[in-house]
Amino acid sequence: MSASSDSRILKIGIVGFGPFGQFLGKTMIKQGHILRATSRSDYSELCANSGISFFREIGAFLEAENDVILICTSILSLQEVLKSMPLHHLKRPTLFADVLSVKEHPRNVLLREHDVLCTHPMFGPESGKDGWKGLNFMYEKVRIRNEAICSSFLQIFESEGCRMLKMSCEEHDKLAARSQFLTHTIGRVLSEMEIQSTSINTKRFETLVQLKEGTMNDSSDLFSGLFVHNRFAQQEKVKQELIEKMNEEKDLNDSKDVEYSR
Repeated sequence: MSASSDSRILKIGIVGFGPFGQFLGKTMIKQGHILRATSRSDYSELCANSGISFFREIGAFLEAENDVILICTSILSLQEVLKSMPLHHLKRPTLFADVLSVKEHPRNVLLREHDVLCTHPMFGPESGKDGWKGLNFMYEKVRIRNEAICSSFLQIFESEGCRMLKMSCEEHDKLAARSQFLTHTIGRVLSEMEIQSTSINTKRFETLVQLKEGTMNDSSDLFSGLFVHNRFAQQEKVKQELIEKMNEEKDLNDSKDVEYSR
């Protein structure tokens, strides 16, 4: 995808205005887009100070004629949130986009709706605090009938210098099972071990401390969602359990061989 000169100002409605939704919203506002937000928590004061319209009532939010409805909920709550949305309030076809860390699950849920763009910004408030240049942004155009709106939305990230990765939801989840899910798993194991920085840290140990601290900044809901709603993560876990079982059996057989050789 190349930079487009015909990008337009979009009316973007954000569903789930937690830390990640707020993080994306700052850049969208900076670019001149018109933002509306709705969330279970009351962010009306924060939105008022940021030039964003906050809707407590979901019906009114849907009637606001957004070009894009951006789903920024947790993975685990997505289905419940979509079920609670009275979509008959929409006055015209709308692009539904998501930024969840798994992709097949939101694709399957959102396909029941209007146009669907599945995305995953591979960064967050910490890694993207100094700008998005060179950071990965994955996307799949699942069902797009209004190319102009879709292109303008993707332009938000491309214009910030993101590395645009066109990829299927299936391929994303396969790769994420071996990278993102594994990273979170190791980070949480390190947290259980209560590792702490010391005065004699090696570079490698410092990396482990940073991994633990970065992982624990994310919610347990995210970690659960990465496992529950990524079928490839489940396969990786089963594979790991099989490997561990094979190693246990090998160790047992090796010990028996030693016993027999005496």
